[in-house]
Amino acid sequence: MSSSSDDELNDGKSSPESVAAVLKVFAILNALGERNDIGISELSVRLAMPKATVYRFLQTMKTLGYVRQEADSERYGLAMKTYELGAKALQHPELIDLAKHHMQILADATGETVHLGTLIDSEIIYVHKVDSRHMLGMYSRIGRRAPIHCTAIGKSLMAWEHPARRDLVLDGAVFQRFRDKTITDRAAFLAELAQVRAQGFSEDREEFDDHIRCLGVPVFDRLAQPVAGLSVSFPTFRFDAVKAPQVIKMLQDASRDISARLGCTAFPLDVAYAAGHPQPAPLTTPA
Repeated sequence: MSSSSDDELNDGKSSPESVAAVLKVFAILNALGERNDIGISELSVRLAMPKATVYRFLQTMKTLGYVRQEADSERYGLAMKTYELGAKALQHPELIDLAKHHMQILADATGETVHLGTLIDSEIIYVHKVDSRHMLGMYSRIGRRAPIHCTAIGKSLMAWEHPARRDLVLDGAVFQRFRDKTITDRAAFLAELAQVRAQGFSEDREEFDDHIRCLGVPVFDRLAQPVAGLSVSFPTFRFDAVKAPQVIKMLQDASRDISARLGCTAFPLDVAYAAGHPQPAPLTTPA
């Protein structure tokens, strides 16, 4: 015998009840996406739904494979099937498969967290990551959004974006201050992008998270347009400016191969250097 939640989910009629059921499902999924591992009581309060209703929907989504339940704590979180569904919405669904080997090599070589991110609205979203082997590293999770104006991935994507589209993206961006070093002025951000494009890589100099520095590069498609960004994140006490150029080269080499596999035949970073643009400038550790 099917439960009432099953009936609500499977009812093909566009009745007010079925529409309400769909809204409840997505409200629960969004809540789980914002805070993984959450209990029924907390979800009930947060979403203003009866506990029995939340429980029924969670059990149905668990049966379908979109939600997992922690046996020891009775808490719920998103299952990998939800991530797999979201990955299908990527402009290039093969992107993660093409990038993950290079990301693992980067993580092994540096010992640090490696991210792959794409543009969503006027923000970036992390679509894949390889964690640092150290206890202390950058906190992040797949599916987390971050600003474009103070992240290495955001800067890489914007630096090589078509000017008209970049203007549209920046029109929707909020230049919020997160840390003392955050760029909060659009004109200053455009100047930063010019520097990023000239040197062939981007930097986050403790602009988003305290004590975290990031180096990033764009990944290009067959039209030589940026479709993703690749970055390595360091706690400031493990960031070595002398070794940074080696990391930048590894990032660029990884991007070159991923971009080629996406159909990019004229890697823009190589084209820029061939045209006489300056090579990467030496990095300095901020005071």
